[in-house]
Amino acid sequence: MKAAPRERLPPAPDHESLARTQSAADPEIVVFSQPIRSIMEHRKLLIAPPQTTVLKAAEMMAKKHVGAVLVVDNEHLVGIFTERDAVFRVIARGLEPKTTVLADVMTRDPKTIAPEKPYGTAILVMHENGFRHLPVIENGKPIGIISSRNALDPDLEEFVSEERRRKHFQECG
Repeated sequence: MKAAPRERLPPAPDHESLARTQSAADPEIVVFSQPIRSIMEHRKLLIAPPQTTVLKAAEMMAKKHVGAVLVVDNEHLVGIFTERDAVFRVIARGLEPKTTVLADVMTRDPKTIAPEKPYGTAILVMHENGFRHLPVIENGKPIGIISSRNALDPDLEEFVSEERRRKHFQECG
């Protein structure tokens, strides 16, 4: 019995052409390939010095409806304080929010990301490291923050929906 001749496969696409193909086929991929700068544009950046009390930081977070404060000293990021830090490092330990300062309970030297990186990279970094907020740094200074909640943002859903609508009209005439 003779073996059937092997079918010749086309060469594998490079990453760039694969991304273009996928982006055209799936608008959700377009969102994850967007630069972080375009996603974080409308985000609320909250900054506080290390000597800020936990109570003051919590009040600021509640007022702006955000889950994290970037702790900055001399225009440089030194830490991040999140709602989880408030629960696990302050309340669960019985510390007094009125007198405890962020420097004592913040996450020091957090991982950061550059604004030109793709949004999908930020999501991956947060997932792989087990946190939900990622400071965006440019020229050594904090300029924004990305949250895993951004992936659920209605603006992003609207963007994907609009891209699908445009594609449909292009295909259907």
